[in-house]
Amino acid sequence: MASFTSEARYNGWVREHYRFLLRSAWALTGSRAVAEDVVQDCYTLAWKHRSQLRDAELARAWLFRIMRRCALRHVMPPAVPFDENDSAHDRPADDDRLDDRLDVIKALARISPNHREVLVLYYFDDMPTALMAEALEIAPGTVLSRLARAREALKAAMSVPPTSSSNVRPLRSMRDA
Repeated sequence: MASFTSEARYNGWVREHYRFLLRSAWALTGSRAVAEDVVQDCYTLAWKHRSQLRDAELARAWLFRIMRRCALRHVMPPAVPFDENDSAHDRPADDDRLDDRLDVIKALARISPNHREVLVLYYFDDMPTALMAEALEIAPGTVLSRLARAREALKAAMSVPPTSSSNVRPLRSMRDA
């Protein structure tokens, strides 16, 4: 059994997956502070339900699934807009890269949560589509079609300048999709 059989193993998995979960939660919620709370809740639930994980190969997907549900509980409309002035952002040395990165993050905030999710997992976290299917609890073919639609949505969002933070769709709408 590959569960968190000991506190030491659990702590190892916390270290191994923390950055992935934080990046994903931040992309889904739009706020680093909320993302940190989401990841903390995720790890609390993971410890509580550690016996449910039976395959170590699926740990990342299992943790993402827990984190996603925690994010759904945390984010309430209106979604928190991305704050360009947040000092916690990683700043690339090249100003053009920073501008591009901010444009992508703003565009991600303007697309549907389902599209945002697959793009974050695939491009930010390099998650294979099979693991994405497991994490999102959808068929692998659905992952591929959602990824294709998400790319088109992001491309469209990148071509339209943002008008206000009211364009940010709350993660909560994922339940209705």
